[in-house]
Amino acid sequence: MTGTPYTAAPSMLLVTLVYLIAVLSVPIQQPATLIWLAAYPVVASEITGIGFGRVFLRSLLILPLIIFIGIFNPFLDKETAFFMGNIPVSKGWVSFISIILRGLLSFQAVILLVSNTGFINLFNSMRRIGFPKVLTTQLLLTYRYITLVAEEAIIMKRARIARGYGRSRYSLKDWGRFVGLLLIRSSNRAASVHRAMKARGFSGTLPLGSPMRWTASAWIWLTAWIVIILILRFIDFPYFVSHLLPLNI
Repeated sequence: MTGTPYTAAPSMLLVTLVYLIAVLSVPIQQPATLIWLAAYPVVASEITGIGFGRVFLRSLLILPLIIFIGIFNPFLDKETAFFMGNIPVSKGWVSFISIILRGLLSFQAVILLVSNTGFINLFNSMRRIGFPKVLTTQLLLTYRYITLVAEEAIIMKRARIARGYGRSRYSLKDWGRFVGLLLIRSSNRAASVHRAMKARGFSGTLPLGSPMRWTASAWIWLTAWIVIILILRFIDFPYFVSHLLPLNI
């Protein structure tokens, strides 16, 4: 486990599941609630020593996909939601912002989970809390296959540089051959790995690792964050700030 003593893999996994449910259950026209829920990735990443800056930069990788999902909302829903001064803001723009926040926060929570637990510990935790064996095995084998593809790509890149005679640019046709050969080599490598697994008794599911002990700090981490996430999800803080704490300026 790569995180702090508070973040045992099962407790981190359960907190992440509760957080994802809370984020995804927020109505699409209430992006303000999502801003409050951002407290979890911000605070938890700092407590575990990863740093929110690193988590945020990694989460930007998924931003183009999120934008593509919601980019048409401002054009489809032009009903006015509120005014910023004299400028009307449509419900389409509100939902678009909500989709971006929802996607980024969810991805940041997953990054935080994997960074603190590691994929193998995450796999064991998912099995121990009752996830289907087929799902967890497929996830682990997919993770392993991605590693194989990356290794084969590195080998082919070195071979291309050694035989390129100084060339730095290649035609689209050459890149097509490179990708096709990469898929063939990685598939053959995966088949060899599967035969080795069968020879060692693989029957469709992978064995669990040693059980993880629940420490007092892990229980505190689990309980505290679930309570905080539920409070952030169901208490209307914007209403509380604007009505119960009026500002006289």
